[in-house]
Amino acid sequence: MQEISQQLGTLLLSSVPTVLLFILLVVAYQLLIQAPLTAMLKERRARTDGAVEDAQKAIALAEARAAEYAAKLRQARAEVYKVREQRVKQWTAARDAALDEARKAAGVKVNEAKTTLETEAEQARKSIQFSAAELAGQVVRAVLPAVAGGTR
Repeated sequence: MQEISQQLGTLLLSSVPTVLLFILLVVAYQLLIQAPLTAMLKERRARTDGAVEDAQKAIALAEARAAEYAAKLRQARAEVYKVREQRVKQWTAARDAALDEARKAAGVKVNEAKTTLETEAEQARKSIQFSAAELAGQVVRAVLPAVAGGTR
């Protein structure tokens, strides 16, 4: 048993430099590699998070502008529609006015034609009455002297 404890003591004594070297290596790793690597990763993460936030802000701004442009486009279309409707109303009113004017002019011409026709009819009636009276006189003169005198 003493031999085992002596071997164990020798083993522990010979392992002390290895343990010290391992501890020194771990400390050197911590100072030389892990600390700068951790700092770089934190910085990269901060930059990435910042870039993501900036991208989200840019996306939100772009969406807001797109919504604004869409609203302006809707408003412009509505204005164009209103102007178009006003023009259609104006054209319809102008067409209706022209139709009314044409109807009035046609009515005036019809009335003038009726008046002219009535005047001509009245003149024709008078002419016929005058002619009838004259013919009646001629008939009477033609018939009466033959009846009264018997000869012609």
